Amino acid sequence: MAKKKPRPGSVVRNKRATYDYALEESFIAGIVLTGPEIKSVRAGKASLGEAYCYVDPKDRPKIKGMHIAEFKNAGYVEQEPGRERELLLNKIEIKKIKSKIREKGYSLVPVELFISENGYAKLEIALGKGKKTVDKREDLKSKDIKKEISKYV
Repeated sequence: MAKKKPRPGSVVRNKRATYDYALEESFIAGIVLTGPEIKSVRAGKASLGEAYCYVDPKDRPKIKGMHIAEFKNAGYVEQEPGRERELLLNKIEIKKIKSKIREKGYSLVPVELFISENGYAKLEIALGKGKKTVDKREDLKSKDIKKEISKYV
């Protein structure tokens, strides 16, 4: 998958996703957040580094390990920065994801957290196959070659 430019409302991008996985098919999912959490996301205080996605036995996609910092002016509302959050996808997409995940080597990887034009928080997730170290080295070599060529052109 080619390197994409960040969206205008892009808040957080998971750089390790493209390094560790060969991403094949991507989906845009809504994410269920509380009021203080969305304010923290808009301020850019979120992290996808340790996050991973899965589909629970009741066919609800979820993200675990995504850290959203506590919002200072939240008042009395209790905040849990690393809680499990539900993703909003339609049934057809969930069925497609579940069938691919059952295949050996596929994972559901969070790629980018952004704010849509309507002001909602959206999460781009992708089905990816884990890369081996040889593949990672190949990618680094090709990136270095492209850099060298662009210097002289």
